[in-house]
Amino acid sequence: MQFRWLTSLNSIPAGAWDALFEPTELFAKHAFLLALEQGGSVDGNSGWFSRHASLWQDDQLIAVIPGYLKTHSYGEYLFDWPMVRAYEHYQLPYYPKWISAIPFTPVTGSRLAVLPCLDWQSIASLLIQTVLADIAQQGWHSAHWFYCHLPLQQLLLDQQCLPRHEVQFLWQNQQYTDFSDFLAALSSRKRKQIRQERQKTQQLPLQFKTLQGIDITPAQWQSVIACYQQTYQERSGHNGYISAESWWQLLSSMRAQIVVFAAFTQDDPAQLVAAALCFQLGDTLYGRYWGALADYALLHFECCYYQGIQYCIEHGLRYFDGGAQGEQKLRRGFSPVLRYGACWYRPNMLSSAIEQYCQKEQQHCQHMLAAASELLPYSQANSLAAFSGK
Repeated sequence: MQFRWLTSLNSIPAGAWDALFEPTELFAKHAFLLALEQGGSVDGNSGWFSRHASLWQDDQLIAVIPGYLKTHSYGEYLFDWPMVRAYEHYQLPYYPKWISAIPFTPVTGSRLAVLPCLDWQSIASLLIQTVLADIAQQGWHSAHWFYCHLPLQQLLLDQQCLPRHEVQFLWQNQQYTDFSDFLAALSSRKRKQIRQERQKTQQLPLQFKTLQGIDITPAQWQSVIACYQQTYQERSGHNGYISAESWWQLLSSMRAQIVVFAAFTQDDPAQLVAAALCFQLGDTLYGRYWGALADYALLHFECCYYQGIQYCIEHGLRYFDGGAQGEQKLRRGFSPVLRYGACWYRPNMLSSAIEQYCQKEQQHCQHMLAAASELLPYSQANSLAAFSGK
């Protein structure tokens, strides 16, 4: 077996890469990661440098870890800012660091994939050991796995990594027949609140449309990009992490998985003013990016939550993954779920403090999970089913 760092997916056939992942692994697909690379969202001057760990047997790719070498901590969502500040305080070098993640995409998935005919655990253990040894030899200061599955986290802990945790919110379809059936599962107060919010948005001078990727026109896609960039400009002073070139590449290569919940002006039905961009594969809808060119009360909730829930019910989807953060999702039917990661740091004077931080983070997330489950908007008869998790 041979270990290699891959600095570009251009050198790997899509079929060889995708064969290692489950078919439902949407964001680990060659097409998604290559669009980020070719559009300049990673590599170039982005502070993300492709460093995918790969294991080969003769000329066959048998295992990979999607990964990047980084010179900052932006765009990760399972953030390490407390560690960054501590290193700065003690004048210790923090970057470069290596991460296993899907850029700008806080979705749980395979962060170590092995050819299905091989034993995952033994190959994964070998690859982790090799990666950590090489990172230490390269002089990089830390390694991080973001939003991995629990079995991988446990394997990483066996290799002396530290656990990371986060709470996200996931909507789960309990075989609802329509949106009213979903509302009927809620407590009367929450049911009334959502009805009032939807009634107010229906009174706005807007038209709501669901755009399937296969039908999106170039003008509509340009407006979706403009919404994304405008919202990032208002919030962060830049056009967002994903470049326009990457967006066009994604439309070209992953059109069938794209769903957009859009709002158009009533005066000009071609004028798109807000969009919630989602991806759909298998039984799950993934809410990813929101943007708006105009400010309307409650429009975010309608496009990002209610339209998505309605879509899942109408299409028989089981899950609506709303992404990172957003406790307001809890009041709208999204259940809290625990997410996993792991980290390794080169030993130094802060090692004990980092270990304590990771322990406290885990305890905090467990407490948050328990507290949030008590605040679910479902009636008592429906709350347990809604909190089943994924």
